[in-house]
Amino acid sequence: MPSPFAHLPDEALPAQLARGDENALAELYDRFGRVAYGLAVRVLRDPAFAQDAVQDAFLGAWRTAASFDPARGTTSTWLMTLVHRRAVDLVRREHRRKTEPLEGAPAAAGKTTEEEAALREERRRVQAALAQLPPDQREALELAYYGGLSQSELAERLGVPLGTVKSRMFVGLARLRELLAEGP
Repeated sequence: MPSPFAHLPDEALPAQLARGDENALAELYDRFGRVAYGLAVRVLRDPAFAQDAVQDAFLGAWRTAASFDPARGTTSTWLMTLVHRRAVDLVRREHRRKTEPLEGAPAAAGKTTEEEAALREERRRVQAALAQLPPDQREALELAYYGGLSQSELAERLGVPLGTVKSRMFVGLARLRELLAEGP
């Protein structure tokens, strides 16, 4: 049975998604799922992680469809950008997971156990505070501080104006300070 949106052009699908139409999501996946998966596999080199990245990207498309602007690019570019971001995020997360010491592992020489415990607690608090930020602010801060990207690089990568990146980071840092000042 053909999709009710099979006749629509690609650029009309995000508007249908923004209205909450699940059939539009299914049509978007039918049109771009295979290409999205191929991109994710190339970035991640792992089929299971690639599936996760594609699933996260389509969920992101569902959530952010209202912000899609066809004047800024095509539906496929928008969607592949979401897939690429999710895949890169997974690569970074896996890299951190593999390079960070295990919680129960002996502390490295040079720092006391108390210093290590305090540092771990501070990391936990920062990560918990970051998790409370809106996704756009959190993404900008994580890419800048953990990913080492400049604000100009962030603007290019996220496809938003430099001023938007600056305001997201400013507001996000201010909120992060508030959350950390509140304590545990």
